[in-house]
Amino acid sequence: MNILILGSGGREHALAWAVKQNPKCDRLIMAPGNAGIAGIAECASLNIEDGGAVAGFADANAIDLVIVGPEAPLAAGVADRLRDAGISVFGPGLEAAKLEASKAFTKTICDAAGAPTAAYAHFTDRAAARAYVKAQGAPIVIKADGLAAGKGVIIAQTVDEALNALDDMFGGSFGAAGAEVVIEEFMEGEEASFFVLCDGETVLPIGTAQDHKRVGDGDTGPNTGGMGAYSPAPVMTPEVTQAALDQIVQPTMAEMTRRGTPYQGVLFVGLMIKDGAPRLVEYNVRFGDPECQALMMRLGAQVLDLIQATAEGRLGEVQVNWADDHALTVVLAARGYPGSYEKGSVIGGLEGFKEDSKQMIFHAGTARRDGRYIASGGRVLGVTARAASLSEARERAYAMVDQIDWPDGFCRRDIGWRALD
Repeated sequence: MNILILGSGGREHALAWAVKQNPKCDRLIMAPGNAGIAGIAECASLNIEDGGAVAGFADANAIDLVIVGPEAPLAAGVADRLRDAGISVFGPGLEAAKLEASKAFTKTICDAAGAPTAAYAHFTDRAAARAYVKAQGAPIVIKADGLAAGKGVIIAQTVDEALNALDDMFGGSFGAAGAEVVIEEFMEGEEASFFVLCDGETVLPIGTAQDHKRVGDGDTGPNTGGMGAYSPAPVMTPEVTQAALDQIVQPTMAEMTRRGTPYQGVLFVGLMIKDGAPRLVEYNVRFGDPECQALMMRLGAQVLDLIQATAEGRLGEVQVNWADDHALTVVLAARGYPGSYEKGSVIGGLEGFKEDSKQMIFHAGTARRDGRYIASGGRVLGVTARAASLSEARERAYAMVDQIDWPDGFCRRDIGWRALD
């Protein structure tokens, strides 16, 4: 098979690594890719949010399957354009992608499906939103309605913090994503990520994970796109998993089908679990980052078979073959992230590093200059290890981190604490 994967981050590097291991993969092209991905695949310059350009490139290169990594091309309708051109694609169409692209849309779906989630209100007017916050009090959650690169959620501990968040959103700090705002009750409990594949009819669970959103040890500091993750998530017991399927995922998929927009692709189900009862925090219409790195390390080559079956409407014919193992990812980020940070610092210690099915360094924000790796983003590397136990996976991951020579980078040193400490 000739396969095209859209994206350039750590999630896409992990997908490429897993897909490449499958003997079905004859040629792998990444658009645009990054310096780490270039070591295992061809990288092509392409506007991945232009459906016509992607379809034309796929046709010219005899692509058999397109895998869409990030959310932006999905929200732009790229999957629809590919399907219209008769090209097999993994990812939901524009209407179904609203499950991530619009928080308000997701809430209306949950209301119609009876899926348990936080109480909420939707606003397009700043004054009305401020009045609502003052009436509700804190803690309270402020969400930009649209896509904000994982940064459009503020968990406000005080009313003043919530009001400032509203001012930022309506003031344009999040661009068009903040033109509308969803305000939610603060849900207590333990958060976890649940991943399922959907082909429009069949739903197939493929794993669980937990990530660390805050920048500092002990879950302190501002939210980020994710500073690390591990899989599986201990809080996702068989009972909790079944409840999430029965009460949240299946009713949502049924409602999407009823509306004429059946869902096809991976669905990332963000959950809050308290006293064994799951409630929906959010949906994402793509693999999480960095959760994907830990998941791909555990799933390996079978990922391509599962993705292909999803794209072709054959999920009922396949199953996930799980090993009894654990994986953990530590994110190395540029100093200053998630605020302002410098680009261009040199990263040493990556050349000659032994990478295999138990340890990988996935690149998220790197480039090559003068034969050396340099940092080109905020989150730069996803150091990932797999082992029989989570404690062993963490030990192995941090041993890898300590071999990397990057004075301008940093990481959390407590990834996995909730499960291990």
